[in-house]
Amino acid sequence: MRHAPSSTLPGKREREKRPKLLTDVLVRSPRWKARPQASALVRRAIAAAAEAASTPPAELAIVLTDDSEIRALNRQWRKLDAPTNVLSFPARKVAGAATPAAAAGRRTPFRLLGDIVIAYETVAREAAAERKSFDHHLVHLAVHGFLHLLGHDHATGRDAAKMERLETAILARLGIPDPYAARDGE
Repeated sequence: MRHAPSSTLPGKREREKRPKLLTDVLVRSPRWKARPQASALVRRAIAAAAEAASTPPAELAIVLTDDSEIRALNRQWRKLDAPTNVLSFPARKVAGAATPAAAAGRRTPFRLLGDIVIAYETVAREAAAERKSFDHHLVHLAVHGFLHLLGHDHATGRDAAKMERLETAILARLGIPDPYAARDGE
């Protein structure tokens, strides 16, 4: 059995430089032009969530869209004919899901997590109604969507409390106030 010369194998330093998370942000609505920092904010939110959750090397896509597109997705996948703020599509729930590299037969150290879709108008409406910063609400929804990709849920009160604690801790690392505090104080 032949081995590659050690000079062609990645050393420890090269492995440490590799990104642990590949995040592709797709802007699919011109409404997001009003928020040019949105892509950077969601990337930062996802990086913080991945670090807090000790996520192994992974890749995902975030789609910044509008109410019309997210409504169609919500209708198709959840049978709810209404826009929503964020949808998560974990790859493990989609039969045959694989990264393009894996589908082409290339080995990759990255696990495909899935997609997160966020709707501009709903984010803006909710932020205004709750008197929150648009940017803070956007970051919260990105973190929330990411945790769904990792398998977290809020179907039961116990699951919701666990997920909210994790969200709140991640947001605190980013300097964002507890998004559930106002609800708890009402």
